[in-house]
Amino acid sequence: MMFCEKCKSIMLPKGNVLVCTRCGFEKPIENRDQYKVTSERKNKKEMIIIDQEVQTLPRVRAECPKCGNMEAEYWLLQTRKADEPETRFYRCTKCKYTWREYQ
Repeated sequence: MMFCEKCKSIMLPKGNVLVCTRCGFEKPIENRDQYKVTSERKNKKEMIIIDQEVQTLPRVRAECPKCGNMEAEYWLLQTRKADEPETRFYRCTKCKYTWREYQ
């Protein structure tokens, strides 16, 4: 998703530019191939979905047991009692395989 540089609201595509839904700021679309715009009708309202892969999880050097890639994203989750350590989950950045490590 693209956010407005001025007011930080979501920007939607309109022709060859992205337009802010709040303040109207316009920015030219630089790489049109990285955006996938889908329009769906739901309850007589039009819904626009912009799909852009955004990296939000931290990455570490870890070998994927499935493809051998040496980079994975990780997150921690408390899966057992509170007095026991959390479980670390990894997701391969190449094949998206997910595995866990107990501490």
